[in-house]
Amino acid sequence: MAATDPLAAERLQITPPHRELLDQVLDKWSLEVLHQLCERPSRFNELRHAIPAVSQKSLSATLRRLERNGIVARHVLSSRPVAVEYRITPLGKTLRNPVEVLLDWADQHLTAIEAARRAYDQTT
Repeated sequence: MAATDPLAAERLQITPPHRELLDQVLDKWSLEVLHQLCERPSRFNELRHAIPAVSQKSLSATLRRLERNGIVARHVLSSRPVAVEYRITPLGKTLRNPVEVLLDWADQHLTAIEAARRAYDQTT
């Protein structure tokens, strides 16, 4: 039926793989990490200082998820002691525009969203 439906191609389809990916790359800490790494490569402790609210455990898990998805690359530096630096990958850089579009949308509609929240909260 979907093949003959002319609107089928226009419908938003969020499959489990889409959901999993979006959950992994657009969560609270991933957006902060991506923002920092788009500016410049950073070591783990530099990221911890730049994002003070993130725990060490959450930052480690976030970096692993982003690395697994090809968004962030981990580079071992030849220094003493050995250090690790994280960098945004070319694939990761392609996320910047869609995220900026979402943030622009939020900026444009935040007043209306806050009003809707207040109205909802008053009725519950």
